[in-house]
Amino acid sequence: MCRKTNRGVWLLPLLALGIATASPAQQPTPQPVQSWTWDQVKDRFEMNNPTLLAAKLNIDELRAQEITAHLRPNPDLTLLSDQIAPFSDGQPHGAFAYLLPSATVSYLIERANKRGLRTESAKKGTAIGISQQDDLERGLLFTLRSAFIQVLQARAVLQVSKENLEFYDHVLKISRDRLQAGDIAQIDLDRLELQRVQYESDVQTADVNLRTAKIQMLMLLNDRTPIEQFDVVGVFDFNDQLDPVNGYRQIALDNRPDLKAAIESVDKAQTDYKLAQANGSTDPTVSFDVGRNPPIDFYFGLDVSIPLRIFDRNQGEKLRTKLDITRNEKLRDAAEAQVFNDVDSAYATLNSNLILLRPYKQKYLAQAVRVRDTILFSYQHGGASLLDFINAETEYRTVQLSYVNLVGSYLTSAAQLNQAVGREVLHE
Repeated sequence: MCRKTNRGVWLLPLLALGIATASPAQQPTPQPVQSWTWDQVKDRFEMNNPTLLAAKLNIDELRAQEITAHLRPNPDLTLLSDQIAPFSDGQPHGAFAYLLPSATVSYLIERANKRGLRTESAKKGTAIGISQQDDLERGLLFTLRSAFIQVLQARAVLQVSKENLEFYDHVLKISRDRLQAGDIAQIDLDRLELQRVQYESDVQTADVNLRTAKIQMLMLLNDRTPIEQFDVVGVFDFNDQLDPVNGYRQIALDNRPDLKAAIESVDKAQTDYKLAQANGSTDPTVSFDVGRNPPIDFYFGLDVSIPLRIFDRNQGEKLRTKLDITRNEKLRDAAEAQVFNDVDSAYATLNSNLILLRPYKQKYLAQAVRVRDTILFSYQHGGASLLDFINAETEYRTVQLSYVNLVGSYLTSAAQLNQAVGREVLHE
């Protein structure tokens, strides 16, 4: 028994060594981060976004309605068998002795180009649906672009916050050395360390905002990639040049799909009015029949049925479609006014952001760095108070974050101008 026990004791360290040796190989390898450009994000969005894909099916439905509108009326077949007498007595040849069979084929002849006008109206309805689909995509692309910018902005804020925390930790290290040397008091070091919580809070808030922006973007892409493996790349900066507003107005008038849909609706309303007038005309029904009527073995006949449009001449639809032309013309004017409003509002916002950004890049950023470094040097050599240094560091942090947020506002307003114009006129 003792020998078995000793052998088991010796096996335990060997087994533990084997587990320790095998465990590193079982650890999962980290997955690479996928960094997508704006063009890649847009392509993925057009392929996967369920709202956009569902709306595209509406175009196929409208094209199916074109087929229905272009169909001709179906002919009617009537089969008749008359003078069947199963209960009559004295029939020498049975119940079907005097059977009179006949067959009639009738067809409605549409006049006044009704079928052509129906087809034209359906095709114009499809054109309106395509324009509305483009307008839906325009709005969704703005939402996607805003989410893309939010990711870039949150990452830039996170980078600035980490740099501020790293710099402040460097200052704390120097201050601890000065405390050891007797250059500053313990209370000054305590006050400096208390200020660090603001920089830690900035880092954590920026990290949460970045993760939230990525989640929003993955939702729009209908993608289940873990956010740790997903990122975007793009230029987070602003362009100082901005063309006059009149040029953007004209581009919007030429490209806005909602305005195009409003113009096409007027055209379709005019076609529908013509169709309502055509539907008020008379459509004859032509019939051809063949049969047997003893002693005549075979006969055929022709019949024309013409409805008398005395009371119902489609007056209600004629009036409705005529009024619908005026209604759609008013909606077209409203859509055009909305185009000018969108372009002017987006242009004003973008220009305001540029006015604020120019002095930041030309003066304020450099001044904030210079003031912070000067006050830090003066504080370390006894020429400035602790409060002066804390205020200078806070001002530097505020200027840096304000600049990053202004760049994000500029990019968002640029995307808004692209949406107002109807295509990308301002790139990243």
